[in-house]
Order: sequence, then C-alpha cells, then structure tokens
Amino acid sequence: MSQSLGIVIPAFNPDIERLRDYIRGLTETVDPSVIRVEIDDPDPEHISAVSTLPATVAISDTRRGKGTAITAGFEALETDILAFADADGSTAPTEFKRIISSICTESADLAVGSRRHPQSIVSSHQTFARRRLGDAFAATARLLLDAPLYDYQCGAKAITADTWSRVRSHLHEPGFAWDIELIALAAATDARIVEVPIEWEDMPGSTVSPLSDGLHMARGLVVSRHRSRVVSGDRVHTYLNRKTTETPSLIERIAETGAGTSVVDPTHGAQ
Repeated sequence: MSQSLGIVIPAFNPDIERLRDYIRGLTETVDPSVIRVEIDDPDPEHISAVSTLPATVAISDTRRGKGTAITAGFEALETDILAFADADGSTAPTEFKRIISSICTESADLAVGSRRHPQSIVSSHQTFARRRLGDAFAATARLLLDAPLYDYQCGAKAITADTWSRVRSHLHEPGFAWDIELIALAAATDARIVEVPIEWEDMPGSTVSPLSDGLHMARGLVVSRHRSRVVSGDRVHTYLNRKTTETPSLIERIAETGAGTSVVDPTHGAQ
C-alpha cells in the first residue's frame, strides 16, 4: 500500500490475549504504520497487561466512550488513511484489509464495513432482539440520512486524512452514535462513501446495551441528521442551529481533558 495507514482500536475491558492476537493479525495482514489502542478506565490488572501489547497504547483514567476514544486516536495519527476496528476482532484482518483497499481501488473517501449487505457473510449471529433492533435502526437511518447504506454501525471503517480534516470539528457524539454521525457528516461534505460487504463473526461480551445505548443512538441519529444538514448549508437547520446552544465538539473536549490520558509506546515506554 503506497499510502500510510494508522489504525485505532477503542477498548473497554477487552480480552487482552484476544486483542494481542488481533493486533498481530492486523500487523501481518495490512502492515500499518501504527496501531494505537485507546483504552478507557482500565482495571489495575489491565494496565500492566495492555502496556505489553505490540502497539501504542493510550490509557484514559475515565470512560470516555467509543466515539471520543476513536476521535482522540485519529487526532494523534499522522497517516494518509485513518481506520478503526473493534477490539473484539469481529472483523477479521483479511476482511479489514478489503475495507482499507477500497480507499485505494475505489477512490473512496470513507469506507464502511457492512454486516447487513446482501453479499456479506455472518458466521455467528447476534441475539434475535439485537438483530431486530439493528435492522430497525439501519432502516430508519436510510430514511433520514443522505447515505443509503445497509449497515451504519459495523465496527470497521476507514477514512482519508483529507476527509477527516473536513468532518473532525463537527463531531459531537461521544458514544456508539459516533459512527452514524461520521457517516452523516461525510455525506454532507460530498465525500465518496463505499460500503464494503464483509465476512463477520459476532463475538460475545459486547459492551453495547440494547436498551440504554439504543436510546442514545436513536437520539444521535436525529441529531446527526440535523448537524449534517447544517454542514451542507440547509437554511432551515442553519436557522434552528442559531437558536440552540451547541455543546463543545469532541476535539474541543479532548483538548481540555487530554491530560487525563497517558501513552505507552511499545519501543519507548510510558510518556
């Protein structure tokens, strides 16, 4: 790959050995310039374990949420392509490579891994309730957003550095709704979005709560639609935006609280 690649892996209470194997698999398969693990509020026994991972590890002393963790990781990268993958390894390294490759072969600005695409293969399914909630969320997102995809929440995506520079200051969602906001804002900036069908395996131990996180994602979908309309210059949403008090963006919040994160480089130790 001629373009440099940086990968961020957000993690909360991960299975360390599974994560170690996943990092090795990604290193062997896609040869990234850097892999950065963003781990939130680890238990004391986790801290020593994650420090031995074959990657740069950023440790936050609070639970920031998936969106904040990925944003912080992306902000620390200096590569041509920025990508993230869930720590459970549901997206195999070979499938992750296909997502990355679409940036180069299909001139994508944002490549979105998809479990719900007709050509996708799901080798282990979620529970019936989680599948139905996911299907309903995806169907609603297709109605509300300018990015008609089958899957918005798959934990594997890649974005060019140029596209990231256009959307980064507009991101606000700290949790699982971050994915949908990223896609909505990319579409609002006329980015070329490519959905990549993958072979995916559901892993046990998900930290997503179908009820509480589902409600947050529903709210995040509506808010993401509004923010994308503001970015695209919609007059009604721009007017409404002037009437509300917006919370600081993620990069603004990260700049204010960055002192709460320590970084361990695999070759240079703690920083």
